[in-house]
Amino acid sequence: MSAPQTSRPPRNSVASGLDRFFSVTERGSTIPREVRGGVVSFVTMAYIVILNPLILGGFSADQAAKDVSGGWLENAQVAAATGLVAGLMTIAMGVIANLPFGIAAGLGINSFLAVSVVQQVTWAEAMGLVVINGVIIVLLALTGIRTLIFTAVPAQLKAAITVGIGLFIAFIGLVDSGFVRSSGLASPPLQLGEDGSVGALPTIVFLIGLVVIGTLMARRVKGALLIGIVATTVIAIILQAVFRVPTSVDSETGWNLNAPGLPSALFALPDLSLVGQFDFGAFARIGPLAASMLVFTLVFTNFFDAMGTMTGLAKAAGVAEQDGTFPRLRAALVVEGAGAIAGGGASVSSNTVFIDSASGIGEGARTGMASVVTGLLFLASMFLTPLTQVVPLEVAAAGLVVVGALMVAQVADIDWSDFGSALPAFLTIVVMPLTYSIANGIGAGFISWVLIKALSGKGRQVSWLLYVVAAGFLLYFARGPLESLLGVG
Repeated sequence: MSAPQTSRPPRNSVASGLDRFFSVTERGSTIPREVRGGVVSFVTMAYIVILNPLILGGFSADQAAKDVSGGWLENAQVAAATGLVAGLMTIAMGVIANLPFGIAAGLGINSFLAVSVVQQVTWAEAMGLVVINGVIIVLLALTGIRTLIFTAVPAQLKAAITVGIGLFIAFIGLVDSGFVRSSGLASPPLQLGEDGSVGALPTIVFLIGLVVIGTLMARRVKGALLIGIVATTVIAIILQAVFRVPTSVDSETGWNLNAPGLPSALFALPDLSLVGQFDFGAFARIGPLAASMLVFTLVFTNFFDAMGTMTGLAKAAGVAEQDGTFPRLRAALVVEGAGAIAGGGASVSSNTVFIDSASGIGEGARTGMASVVTGLLFLASMFLTPLTQVVPLEVAAAGLVVVGALMVAQVADIDWSDFGSALPAFLTIVVMPLTYSIANGIGAGFISWVLIKALSGKGRQVSWLLYVVAAGFLLYFARGPLESLLGVG
């Protein structure tokens, strides 16, 4: 397939320098496409600046996730630090690893901290554990162990990880939009919309966005995702001005996170008081064994969530090699681990590669230049917090569903005729969205792959590292009973 618009580097000296530094033309992209991709990634990731404070700090002091001493994280401080760390680490990913991967506070780990960890330690101590987790991950990356594990994963499982992430992204979008909701029953646990029908205005906006973006993509319109998100946001603002739908805090059928509308203000000074507010007192408070179990959980979740996400994003961006590796792999792994250290150090939870940045890749981003654009916008969000609330989560959700559809196309790379490979691939794919965890899907795939190959006489075809990792996943899945047995739960 020819791409005449990408065959000639830009003539402007600055543009030429950027093109050479980020290998834009070499990867079949253009500077405008990278800028669009970076903007789209930010638009679909920007909700984390709003959501992370709500998870870690709560809607108010009365609803805050208070720690063992009654302390809590102030909402505005978390928002400012969230934008700061996401911006710096995403820029680092772009400059150091030259990959279009956005980095921000990981939703799995921040929820784990708010729900479980701070019931045992203070927030500062919890963030100290996150820093330790990041140091371990960086050491694993620097020593090459993380790269060895990455390359030991069979191509079939890597394809399955990409497909699983695509379904996971789409499922997140469907849930965030209200199109899929909890039924409140044991069976079926999920349902369509509210009481089995789609009548809520935010969900209708999501469907409008899905059709608009899907149509633009089908017609191969340049900037389809960005145009679709902007157009649907305008529609949402108009509809909200007419119907005045509340947020979901006030109504079951309201907007999920923020109601669309023109901001009352544009500028707000960030409060970065949380930066550096962490300590390592957890080991003294709950004992070395209990603290180590918490670190083990953080490392496993962080390590394999990121590995799976980067596998999927690299394949979607077209920069992955035949074996699933990609350029500057070790640098990317080190930067991602550093994101955990930075996130803990700023009290915003571990920062990791965000699956939502697949939207920028879907827009055409292929290099780290897109990440630099995304990172700069995150830094700007510290001062322009009101603007991050203009795009409702339901509109961003439409973009995620479209990107999920693009990623699922990798299912064609799986050999479904070999059931010894097909079943682990299938488990990897379905467990991710059904358990809301990339790490769980990878674990199910690894364990089943090792067991089936070993029991069918093909155990020598499996790398010894996969046996080690599979054993680690068995411990990870059994950590609840183990903690109870050891008296650290």
